Amino acid sequence: MTLKRQINFWLVSFALFALFVYLFSPILLPFVAGMALAYLLDPVADRLEALGLPRLGATIVILVLFVLAFILILLLLLPILGNQLAAFLEAFPNLVSSLQELITSGFGSRLFETLGIGGQELKANVGSLLGEGAGWIGGLLKSVWNGGQALLSVISLFVVTPVVAFYLLLDWDRMVDKIDNWLPRQHRDTVRQLAREMDLAVAGFVRGQVSVCFLLGAFYAIGLAAVGLNFGLLIGIGAGLVSFIPYVGATLGLVVSLGVALVQFWPDWPMVAAVLAIFAVGQFLEGNVLQPKLVGNNVGLHPVWLMFALFAFGYLFGFVGMLIAVPAAAMIGVLIRFALNQYMASALYTGEATAMASGVPGDAVGVLPEEKVESRDG
Repeated sequence: MTLKRQINFWLVSFALFALFVYLFSPILLPFVAGMALAYLLDPVADRLEALGLPRLGATIVILVLFVLAFILILLLLLPILGNQLAAFLEAFPNLVSSLQELITSGFGSRLFETLGIGGQELKANVGSLLGEGAGWIGGLLKSVWNGGQALLSVISLFVVTPVVAFYLLLDWDRMVDKIDNWLPRQHRDTVRQLAREMDLAVAGFVRGQVSVCFLLGAFYAIGLAAVGLNFGLLIGIGAGLVSFIPYVGATLGLVVSLGVALVQFWPDWPMVAAVLAIFAVGQFLEGNVLQPKLVGNNVGLHPVWLMFALFAFGYLFGFVGMLIAVPAAAMIGVLIRFALNQYMASALYTGEATAMASGVPGDAVGVLPEEKVESRDG
């Protein structure tokens, strides 16, 4: 197969895959979640196999423990989070009004008067800003709810996902071996190396980032609840869950927490400062302890590239697209680095083919001989 035909084959394959995801995105969530769960738990199953447990037994033990832990977490946290979410949505209009009044008539009035901004103008601007923010948050919650309804139902997710994860985890190694046998002989070593790099990138980021989000959510929730912030548990867990998007989780959590803290604690500045300190410490721990230890520096996912992938895949494929955005971004990054390395080693970059075609020695193409360099320096 010529290079042109290979490129056309892979482009057509990618287009068909994208079309498949686009067409079936409303029903793919349980299957994508099951595949992700099997991928994340496969190393645990391999370790249990190494200890002498059959693959079937290892799969059953892992999934039973995972489901029990998940149910326990739901039973413990779901009633609390549900009550806090309902109370937050009910109090949100009053919270926005109180915050607007506090900014226009309280601590912010002197500052804005110094800047030459009148009271009526300030109230109009702040009211417009807070109204747009409230509308955006309401629209976001509505879109999430509608998206959840479009994905058949939450019940289907809880029922189908464990079944898909069970069968995929049971046959994971056999599927990998089968795919390995399908690789073209001529490019098998190259494809294997790319697959290993993709696996390291995806596993390093996803498994590490899941741990980071869990730890940050626990830290924020405990810290905000400890200072007595209303809805602190809900805000903290929410900020931790969104922390897989660089800077977005901490920023949203800080903005919402400060808004609630100003309305709740004002004029008690130390309590507001305590809320600010919680997020400052959380960001320090994330950047200097959690990310280096759990994710590492060799994953190769730039924050800007990650955010672009999340928005692009989410726009194209909805919520399912956001789930596959991170592994897709990691794999595309590996392919781009491979293509760049191939280009850097090619005659197109080094110019060797041009030099040979012109009959000029390669070291003379755009390079001065050492003697001439020395004499010119002299």
